Amino acid sequence: MSGRDVYEYALVRVVPRIERGEMINAGVLVYCRAQSYVGARVHLDEARLRCLDAEVDVAGVRAALRGYEGVCAGGERAGQAAGDDPGRRFRWLTAPRSTIVQPGPIHTGLTADADKEADRLLALLVR
Repeated sequence: MSGRDVYEYALVRVVPRIERGEMINAGVLVYCRAQSYVGARVHLDEARLRCLDAEVDVAGVRAALRGYEGVCAGGERAGQAAGDDPGRRFRWLTAPRSTIVQPGPIHTGLTADADKEADRLLALLVR
């Protein structure tokens, strides 16, 4: 046994002008069923975002990113999803949507610590 579990992750992208299709990565969602874990890490580079759209609603984007974090955290911050298990919350967050803040495709990997993996993916793919 390697002591590692399968996990899934998806990037959270900001697409300020849907019609142009340009985007920046602003976060990562991680789900590991074996560890009963779902977590989000976000980092918004406002300067990069404003390069794509100088008039983007940064406060609105930040609010949407906090929403992703809240659903992952569970409890009161998750709103209606508070009672859902981690897998259901991850599936809801990664469902395709046509909004400015949206999830990317789901990928998989192996990890011994899903929480640390979320930090690693943020540093590797977002920052």
